[in-house]
Amino acid sequence: MPEIKDHLSRWKSDYDFRTFVNTFGAVLVTIIFALYNGYLGISHASAWHGGICIYYLLLVLIRGIVIVSERSNARKKESETASVGRKRVFLLASVLLFLLNLSLVAPFALMVKQERPVSMTLIPAIAMAAYTVYKVVIGSLNLKRKNRSENLLVRFLRTINFMDALVSIVTLQNTLIMVNTSGDKRTMLPLTAVSSGLIWAAIVILSIVNLKQAVDRKG
Repeated sequence: MPEIKDHLSRWKSDYDFRTFVNTFGAVLVTIIFALYNGYLGISHASAWHGGICIYYLLLVLIRGIVIVSERSNARKKESETASVGRKRVFLLASVLLFLLNLSLVAPFALMVKQERPVSMTLIPAIAMAAYTVYKVVIGSLNLKRKNRSENLLVRFLRTINFMDALVSIVTLQNTLIMVNTSGDKRTMLPLTAVSSGLIWAAIVILSIVNLKQAVDRKG
């Protein structure tokens, strides 16, 4: 119990520690979400669900690399050695994230073409909307506050969380259209194409900025 209290106290007061703990929780949730989409992809023969499953599993891999490497860096006595290690991981993870976000164009295109089967009633869709709003608000606040930490990997994780929230917006948009729109849903195609394209562009731009920072720091 004293150990739990110590961890809880540190979680409240230590911004970096809180980031890694929260990210570990996000990893567990993401794994469940990815496996669920994998199941839907197989059962509905859905390319979209299969693609988004792979996307989130790879996102878990990137987060996992960062978390494991930080545990290793925390054990290093020399701060300079830990700093070099963080820069290397930051660069590797930034490259992987950039490539991964470029690949989002495929599932986004399937969503715009409404080739994503949705078997959801209104109430779960509303719950999904509430959770998405929560992710966007928290992700935005954390992105704004990320510079309070000197740890490159903490900043990187905060950026990933915000990108994750942006992907959720596109998924929610498609779900609400499929659930609430009666008649020919293709009339919504121009709107979904523009909004999805803008969000994808924002994600890619964030990835490029993040990658440039990683290259500059490594140099």
